[in-house]
Amino acid sequence: MSLVQHSNANVRYQQQVDNSIHYVLPFIDAAMPVTPDLRIMEIGCGEGGVLIPFLERGCHCVGVDLSDDKIALAHDYLKEYVDAGNLQLINKNIYDVDFLGEFKHSFDLIILKDAIEHIPDQAKIIGYLKNLLTPRGQVYFGFPPWYMPHGGHQQTCVSKVLNVMPYIHLLPNPLYRGVLRAFGEPPNIIAELMEIKETGISIERFERIVKQQGYNITKKQFYLINPIYKYKFGLKPRLQWGPVAAVPFVRNFFTTCVYYMIKAQ
Repeated sequence: MSLVQHSNANVRYQQQVDNSIHYVLPFIDAAMPVTPDLRIMEIGCGEGGVLIPFLERGCHCVGVDLSDDKIALAHDYLKEYVDAGNLQLINKNIYDVDFLGEFKHSFDLIILKDAIEHIPDQAKIIGYLKNLLTPRGQVYFGFPPWYMPHGGHQQTCVSKVLNVMPYIHLLPNPLYRGVLRAFGEPPNIIAELMEIKETGISIERFERIVKQQGYNITKKQFYLINPIYKYKFGLKPRLQWGPVAAVPFVRNFFTTCVYYMIKAQ
């Protein structure tokens, strides 16, 4: 069966909060001090748990998500911050003209946590974010490299065999779809996994896009064991071994998570 957090919003929210407190915030804080004067936006905020440690530091935050159901849950979980005026939760596309009109050059920090690997035309959105950043602004990305063992998000599979099977997402499309069908995956799961196969991103492609779009990388960190595996599989997070992290392409197969901070040139 798929993991409990895939169907239980309360569990998912609590894991977001814990992961953000212990891993996301410290990484960002080392690249740019998180002080109360920062204006922060998270794209793909889901239930909003990632924003908690930033709200606790007094930052003004905006959470954006295309799912009205997740925004509704975020309103429930984060009601005290919304009521206090420290948080806006928005069910809207950031490309909308009125969104840009309201938030042009507004944010000192933009967060995309486990989001960029789901977004089509990644060069477009990474370039577009410049329109929303202040002159001092930076963008945080955290994502699983496509070629890593579960880079296709097959842990969401219903099949107890497929949801632990590494690297199957690297099969050619027709064969991969056939395997999913043979193991009885429902059409909606198959559709989601095939979409991820189209948008999954490698370390090298991400860094190439960042450079092409006129950014500098200000900080990066690679994990051998993704911090979220603490909740999913009971594994202790571990940083990637330096020599492996330095080898292009090969590192993708053994790095389960990467963190980046980037800033416009």
